[in-house]
Amino acid sequence: MQRRDFLQLAGLGGGAIFSASLAGCASAGKPQDEFYFVQLSDTHWGFQGAPNPDARGTLPKAIAAVNALPKPPDFIVFTGDLTHTTDDPAERRRRMAEFKQVVGELKVKTVRFMPGEHDASLDRGAAFREMFGDTYFRFDHKGVHFIALDNVSDRGTTLGPEQLAWMQAELAKLNPEAPLVVLAHRPLFPLVPKWDWHTRDGDQALALLMPHKNVTVFYGHIHQEHHQMTGHIAHHSARSLMFPLPAPGTADKPTALPWDPAAPYRGLGWREVAVEGAKAGRIEHGVSNA
Repeated sequence: MQRRDFLQLAGLGGGAIFSASLAGCASAGKPQDEFYFVQLSDTHWGFQGAPNPDARGTLPKAIAAVNALPKPPDFIVFTGDLTHTTDDPAERRRRMAEFKQVVGELKVKTVRFMPGEHDASLDRGAAFREMFGDTYFRFDHKGVHFIALDNVSDRGTTLGPEQLAWMQAELAKLNPEAPLVVLAHRPLFPLVPKWDWHTRDGDQALALLMPHKNVTVFYGHIHQEHHQMTGHIAHHSARSLMFPLPAPGTADKPTALPWDPAAPYRGLGWREVAVEGAKAGRIEHGVSNA
C-alpha cells in the first residue's frame, strides 16, 4: 500500500465544510485497518444573535451532511462548546438536553462528547458529567490511541495536577512508537494567551507527549482553521458550527465576525480525519479547504 492523503470537501449551504486527513503508512505485505472519524466543534447550541441568524439551523444541517456521507465514519467526536454559556443552571441543563436530542439524529453509533468552557467552566463540569459522562478519557481504535483532555472545567484554563498525573499514567501504558491522537478544546500551546487561546499548564502536557514519536492534536475553541507545530507534534484546529472568530491576534478581542448574507455559513464547517495503516506507527496530516 502506498502512502496517501484523503482530502475531501463537502458543501454546507452557501459556504464550505473544511475536511482534513490523517494518514499513516502500512507495513509491507500486511493489510492494515483503515478508518476515518468526524470532528465537530463549537456548536454553541442556545446562541442567538446577528453573527448567525440561522443559529438553530446550522447544527441540523451539519448532521444531515454527516448522515449523507457515502461511507459513514467509524465514530464522531464533538470537541467542546456544545452549548452557549448561561448563568442559569437550569437553562444550561435544558440546552444540553436539547442539544443531545438534536444530535441524536446522527446515524453513527459511536458519538463522543467533550466539554468546552461554555459547557463546564461555571460549574466545573457538573452539568456536563450528568448529561455526557467523564470530561476526560482515553480510548483506542484500530491501532490508534486517543486521549481526550479537559482544559475547560478549571476556570484558570488549566488541566490541573490530577489530570496531568492521570495523563502520565495512561501514556506510560502506550508504545511510544504507536500513533497517538490528542483531543482538546483549547489549544495546548500559547496561541493568543490574552484571548484565552491557551492552556496555562499545556507545556506540561506537551512535555509528557514529547517522548511519543507520532502525535497529532485536534482542538476547537478558536472557531477557525489553524496549524501549528511544537517540535514534532502537529496541532490542527476545527472550525465552529455557529460563527467564525478573527485570525489569531488580529483584533483587540475575539469578537464573532459578522454574518455575510452574500456568503452564508462562510467560515463554518467540520472536519473528516482519515487514518490509513494505523498499526504502522506513523501519522501524516494533509489539509485542504475552500
